Amino acid sequence: MLSGATVVLQGPVLKDSRKVLSDDNGFFEFKQLDSGTYRVSITAPDFADWTSPDLGLSPGQYMILSDCKLHLVQVTTTINVSNTAEEVATQEVKIEETQRVFGIIPNFYVVYEPRPVPLTTKLKFQLALKTSTDVVTIVGVGVLAAIDQAGNTPDYPQGWAGYGKRVGATAADGFSDIILPSFLHQDPRYYYQGTGSNKSRALHALSSPFVCRGDNGRLQANFSSVGGDLGSSALSNLYYPASNRGAGLVFQNLAISTGERMFASLMQEFVLPRLTRKAKDKN
Repeated sequence: MLSGATVVLQGPVLKDSRKVLSDDNGFFEFKQLDSGTYRVSITAPDFADWTSPDLGLSPGQYMILSDCKLHLVQVTTTINVSNTAEEVATQEVKIEETQRVFGIIPNFYVVYEPRPVPLTTKLKFQLALKTSTDVVTIVGVGVLAAIDQAGNTPDYPQGWAGYGKRVGATAADGFSDIILPSFLHQDPRYYYQGTGSNKSRALHALSSPFVCRGDNGRLQANFSSVGGDLGSSALSNLYYPASNRGAGLVFQNLAISTGERMFASLMQEFVLPRLTRKAKDKN
Protein backbone atom coordinates (compact mmCIF):
# COMPACT_ATOMS: atom_id res chain seq x y z
CA MET A 1 0.00 0.00 0.00
CA LEU A 2 0.99 3.68 -0.20
CA SER A 3 3.12 5.27 2.51
CA GLY A 4 1.63 8.18 4.43
CA ALA A 5 -1.97 7.09 3.85
CA THR A 6 -4.51 7.87 6.56
CA VAL A 7 -6.00 4.71 8.07
CA VAL A 8 -9.10 4.98 10.28
CA LEU A 9 -10.48 2.12 12.38
CA GLN A 10 -14.12 2.26 13.42
CA GLY A 11 -16.41 -0.14 15.22
CA PRO A 12 -19.21 -0.40 17.78
CA VAL A 13 -16.80 -1.46 20.52
CA LEU A 14 -14.73 1.73 20.10
CA LYS A 15 -15.77 4.91 21.87
CA ASP A 16 -13.84 6.94 19.26
CA SER A 17 -12.36 5.98 15.94
CA ARG A 18 -8.64 5.36 15.88
CA LYS A 19 -6.35 6.81 13.27
CA VAL A 20 -2.79 6.05 12.11
CA LEU A 21 -0.59 6.76 9.11
CA SER A 22 0.95 3.99 7.04
CA ASP A 23 4.73 3.76 7.34
CA ASP A 24 7.36 4.08 4.62
CA ASN A 25 6.62 0.55 3.48
CA GLY A 26 2.89 1.14 3.40
CA PHE A 27 2.14 -0.92 6.55
CA PHE A 28 -0.04 0.04 9.50
CA GLU A 29 -1.06 -1.64 12.75
CA PHE A 30 -3.76 -1.30 15.42
CA LYS A 31 -2.94 -2.90 18.78
CA GLN A 32 -4.88 -3.89 21.92
CA LEU A 33 -8.26 -4.29 20.26
CA ASP A 34 -11.21 -5.97 21.95
CA SER A 35 -13.12 -8.66 20.13
CA GLY A 36 -15.93 -7.33 17.97
CA THR A 37 -16.73 -5.97 14.54
CA TYR A 38 -14.52 -3.35 12.91
CA ARG A 39 -14.21 -1.50 9.62
CA VAL A 40 -11.06 0.03 8.14
CA SER A 41 -11.10 3.15 5.91
CA ILE A 42 -8.02 4.33 4.02
CA THR A 43 -7.60 7.72 2.31
CA ALA A 44 -4.68 9.31 0.46
CA PRO A 45 -4.30 12.35 -1.84
CA ASP A 46 -5.01 11.64 -5.53
CA PHE A 47 -6.33 8.16 -4.69
CA ALA A 48 -9.87 6.90 -4.35
CA ASP A 49 -10.95 6.09 -0.78
CA TRP A 50 -11.00 2.43 0.23
CA THR A 51 -13.22 0.92 2.91
CA SER A 52 -13.07 -2.67 4.08
CA PRO A 53 -16.09 -4.88 4.67
CA ASP A 54 -17.04 -5.58 8.27
CA LEU A 55 -14.22 -7.44 9.98
CA GLY A 56 -15.00 -9.79 12.88
CA LEU A 57 -12.19 -10.02 15.45
CA SER A 58 -12.16 -12.88 17.93
CA PRO A 59 -10.36 -12.83 21.34
CA GLY A 60 -6.62 -13.25 20.86
CA GLN A 61 -6.89 -13.12 17.04
CA TYR A 62 -4.24 -11.39 14.89
CA MET A 63 -5.66 -10.23 11.56
CA ILE A 64 -3.78 -9.22 8.41
CA LEU A 65 -5.53 -7.14 5.73
CA SER A 66 -4.11 -8.23 2.41
CA ASP A 67 -6.67 -6.91 -0.06
CA CYS A 68 -6.59 -3.18 0.63
CA LYS A 69 -5.67 -1.54 -2.66
CA LEU A 70 -5.80 2.13 -3.50
CA HIS A 71 -6.60 3.24 -7.04
CA LEU A 72 -5.77 6.54 -8.68
CA VAL A 73 -8.70 8.89 -8.98
CA GLN A 74 -9.92 9.17 -12.57
CA VAL A 75 -9.21 12.70 -13.73
CA THR A 76 -11.47 14.22 -16.36
CA THR A 77 -10.04 17.13 -18.30
CA THR A 78 -12.49 19.43 -20.00
CA ILE A 79 -11.40 21.94 -22.62
CA ASN A 80 -13.93 24.63 -23.38
CA VAL A 81 -13.46 26.36 -26.72
CA SER A 82 -15.52 29.52 -26.43
CA ASN A 83 -14.43 31.26 -29.62
CA THR A 84 -16.06 30.06 -32.82
CA ALA A 85 -14.51 30.75 -36.22
CA GLU A 86 -16.96 33.61 -36.75
CA GLU A 87 -16.00 35.16 -33.41
CA VAL A 88 -12.30 34.95 -34.29
CA ALA A 89 -12.95 36.48 -37.72
CA THR A 90 -14.96 39.26 -36.07
CA GLN A 91 -12.05 40.07 -33.76
CA GLU A 92 -9.63 40.11 -36.69
CA VAL A 93 -11.87 42.50 -38.63
CA LYS A 94 -12.07 44.79 -35.60
CA ILE A 95 -8.27 44.95 -35.64
CA GLU A 96 -8.20 45.61 -39.39
CA GLU A 97 -10.68 48.45 -38.91
CA THR A 98 -8.09 50.25 -36.77
CA GLN A 99 -5.41 50.14 -39.48
CA ARG A 100 -4.73 53.64 -40.80
CA VAL A 101 -1.88 55.08 -42.84
CA PHE A 102 -0.25 57.84 -40.80
CA GLY A 103 -2.97 57.03 -38.26
CA ILE A 104 -5.51 58.81 -40.50
CA ILE A 105 -6.17 57.18 -43.90
CA PRO A 106 -8.18 53.91 -43.73
CA ASN A 107 -6.20 50.82 -44.65
CA PHE A 108 -8.80 48.24 -43.68
CA TYR A 109 -8.54 45.90 -46.68
CA VAL A 110 -5.09 44.47 -45.94
CA VAL A 111 -4.39 41.35 -43.87
CA TYR A 112 -1.19 41.22 -41.81
CA GLU A 113 -2.26 38.08 -39.94
CA PRO A 114 -0.49 35.05 -41.55
CA ARG A 115 -3.44 32.65 -41.15
CA PRO A 116 -6.64 34.69 -40.91
CA VAL A 117 -10.06 33.14 -40.53
CA PRO A 118 -12.28 33.45 -43.64
CA LEU A 119 -14.82 36.28 -43.56
CA THR A 120 -18.52 35.62 -43.39
CA THR A 121 -20.83 37.46 -45.78
CA LYS A 122 -21.89 39.69 -42.91
CA LEU A 123 -18.28 40.65 -42.14
CA LYS A 124 -17.54 41.39 -45.81
CA PHE A 125 -20.43 43.85 -45.92
CA GLN A 126 -19.43 45.25 -42.53
CA LEU A 127 -15.89 45.92 -43.72
CA ALA A 128 -17.15 47.51 -46.94
CA LEU A 129 -19.62 49.69 -45.04
CA LYS A 130 -16.97 50.72 -42.52
CA THR A 131 -14.63 51.74 -45.33
CA SER A 132 -17.27 53.55 -47.40
CA THR A 133 -18.74 55.52 -44.50
CA ASP A 134 -15.44 56.50 -42.92
CA VAL A 135 -15.05 60.27 -42.69
CA VAL A 136 -11.70 60.18 -44.49
CA THR A 137 -13.22 58.10 -47.33
CA ILE A 138 -16.09 60.56 -47.70
CA VAL A 139 -13.69 63.49 -47.79
CA GLY A 140 -11.57 61.59 -50.33
CA VAL A 141 -14.59 61.12 -52.60
CA GLY A 142 -15.22 64.84 -52.45
CA VAL A 143 -11.59 65.63 -53.28
CA LEU A 144 -11.54 63.21 -56.25
CA ALA A 145 -14.77 64.72 -57.52
CA ALA A 146 -13.19 68.17 -57.26
CA ILE A 147 -10.16 66.97 -59.24
CA ASP A 148 -12.47 65.52 -61.89
CA GLN A 149 -14.34 68.81 -61.90
CA ALA A 150 -11.12 70.65 -62.55
CA GLY A 151 -10.24 68.20 -65.33
CA ASN A 152 -13.78 68.31 -66.67
CA THR A 153 -14.14 64.52 -66.55
CA PRO A 154 -16.57 62.85 -66.90
CA ASP A 155 -18.29 65.36 -69.20
CA TYR A 156 -20.77 66.64 -66.64
CA PRO A 157 -21.51 70.37 -66.66
CA GLN A 158 -19.51 72.68 -64.43
CA GLY A 159 -21.00 74.20 -61.27
CA TRP A 160 -22.50 72.60 -58.18
CA ALA A 161 -24.86 70.40 -60.17
CA GLY A 162 -21.98 68.88 -62.12
CA TYR A 163 -19.91 68.53 -58.97
CA GLY A 164 -22.75 66.67 -57.25
CA LYS A 165 -23.00 64.25 -60.18
CA ARG A 166 -19.25 63.65 -60.04
CA VAL A 167 -19.46 62.92 -56.31
CA GLY A 168 -22.23 60.41 -56.96
CA ALA A 169 -20.32 58.75 -59.81
CA THR A 170 -17.13 58.48 -57.75
CA ALA A 171 -19.03 56.94 -54.84
CA ALA A 172 -20.90 54.54 -57.13
CA ASP A 173 -17.63 53.35 -58.67
CA GLY A 174 -16.42 52.44 -55.18
CA PHE A 175 -19.59 50.55 -54.24
CA SER A 176 -19.95 48.50 -57.40
CA ASP A 177 -17.63 45.59 -56.48
CA ILE A 178 -18.96 44.83 -52.97
CA ILE A 179 -21.42 42.08 -53.92
CA LEU A 180 -19.18 39.70 -55.89
CA PRO A 181 -16.82 38.62 -53.03
CA SER A 182 -19.82 37.42 -51.03
CA PHE A 183 -21.55 35.77 -53.99
CA LEU A 184 -18.36 34.02 -55.20
CA HIS A 185 -17.12 33.18 -51.69
CA GLN A 186 -13.83 35.02 -52.15
CA ASP A 187 -11.81 37.21 -49.81
CA PRO A 188 -11.65 40.82 -51.05
CA ARG A 189 -8.67 41.74 -48.86
CA TYR A 190 -4.98 41.98 -49.81
CA TYR A 191 -2.81 39.39 -48.05
CA TYR A 192 0.49 40.99 -47.07
CA GLN A 193 3.42 38.64 -47.75
CA GLY A 194 6.24 40.54 -46.10
CA THR A 195 8.83 37.76 -46.43
CA GLY A 196 10.95 36.34 -49.24
CA SER A 197 12.80 38.13 -52.02
CA ASN A 198 11.65 41.44 -53.41
CA LYS A 199 10.90 39.65 -56.68
CA SER A 200 8.56 37.13 -55.04
CA ARG A 201 6.85 39.86 -53.08
CA ALA A 202 6.41 41.97 -56.22
CA LEU A 203 4.95 39.00 -58.13
CA HIS A 204 2.61 38.35 -55.20
CA ALA A 205 1.42 41.96 -55.26
CA LEU A 206 1.05 42.21 -59.03
CA SER A 207 -0.88 38.94 -59.21
CA SER A 208 -3.34 39.86 -56.45
CA PRO A 209 -5.93 41.40 -58.83
CA PHE A 210 -5.97 38.05 -60.64
CA VAL A 211 -5.41 35.53 -57.81
CA CYS A 212 -7.13 35.60 -54.42
CA ARG A 213 -7.99 33.37 -51.48
CA GLY A 214 -11.36 31.72 -51.42
CA ASP A 215 -13.40 31.30 -48.28
CA ASN A 216 -12.05 27.72 -48.25
CA GLY A 217 -8.52 29.12 -47.78
CA ARG A 218 -7.32 28.04 -51.22
CA LEU A 219 -5.90 30.21 -54.00
CA GLN A 220 -8.23 30.72 -56.95
CA ALA A 221 -8.87 33.02 -59.88
CA ASN A 222 -9.91 36.43 -58.59
CA PHE A 223 -13.22 36.73 -60.38
CA SER A 224 -14.35 39.17 -57.70
CA SER A 225 -11.69 41.71 -58.64
CA VAL A 226 -11.83 41.33 -62.41
CA GLY A 227 -15.60 40.95 -62.42
CA GLY A 228 -16.00 43.87 -60.04
CA ASP A 229 -13.91 46.17 -62.20
CA LEU A 230 -15.73 45.04 -65.32
CA GLY A 231 -19.08 45.49 -63.60
CA SER A 232 -18.07 48.93 -62.38
CA SER A 233 -17.00 49.96 -65.87
CA ALA A 234 -20.22 48.61 -67.39
CA LEU A 235 -22.35 50.19 -64.68
CA SER A 236 -20.81 53.55 -65.39
CA ASN A 237 -22.69 53.51 -68.70
CA LEU A 238 -25.87 54.01 -66.70
CA TYR A 239 -24.88 57.24 -64.97
CA TYR A 240 -22.02 58.72 -67.02
CA PRO A 241 -22.80 61.29 -69.74
CA ALA A 242 -23.35 59.90 -73.24
CA SER A 243 -19.93 61.12 -74.34
CA ASN A 244 -18.30 58.89 -71.70
CA ARG A 245 -20.17 55.71 -72.60
CA GLY A 246 -19.53 52.85 -75.01
CA ALA A 247 -17.90 49.42 -75.14
CA GLY A 248 -14.47 50.87 -75.80
CA LEU A 249 -14.67 53.08 -72.71
CA VAL A 250 -15.85 50.09 -70.63
CA PHE A 251 -12.71 48.12 -71.40
CA GLN A 252 -10.56 51.21 -71.11
CA ASN A 253 -11.90 51.82 -67.61
CA LEU A 254 -11.39 48.11 -66.81
CA ALA A 255 -7.71 48.36 -67.78
CA ILE A 256 -7.30 51.53 -65.71
CA SER A 257 -9.00 49.98 -62.67
CA THR A 258 -6.88 46.83 -62.88
CA GLY A 259 -3.71 48.88 -63.21
CA GLU A 260 -4.71 50.91 -60.16
CA ARG A 261 -5.23 47.68 -58.18
CA MET A 262 -1.78 46.40 -59.17
CA PHE A 263 -0.15 49.67 -58.14
CA ALA A 264 -2.09 49.73 -54.87
CA SER A 265 -0.98 46.15 -54.12
CA LEU A 266 2.67 47.09 -54.67
CA MET A 267 2.19 49.97 -52.25
CA GLN A 268 0.59 47.60 -49.73
CA GLU A 269 3.50 45.20 -49.97
CA PHE A 270 6.45 47.59 -49.89
CA VAL A 271 5.39 51.02 -48.60
CA LEU A 272 2.19 51.18 -46.58
CA PRO A 273 3.14 48.60 -43.89
CA ARG A 274 5.78 51.04 -42.66
CA LEU A 275 3.20 53.81 -42.47
CA THR A 276 0.27 51.84 -41.06
CA ARG A 277 -0.05 51.89 -37.29
CA LYS A 278 -1.22 48.29 -36.80
CA ALA A 279 1.25 46.98 -39.34
CA LYS A 280 4.08 48.43 -37.27
CA ASP A 281 2.75 46.71 -34.18
CA LYS A 282 2.80 43.32 -35.97
CA ASN A 283 6.19 43.62 -37.69
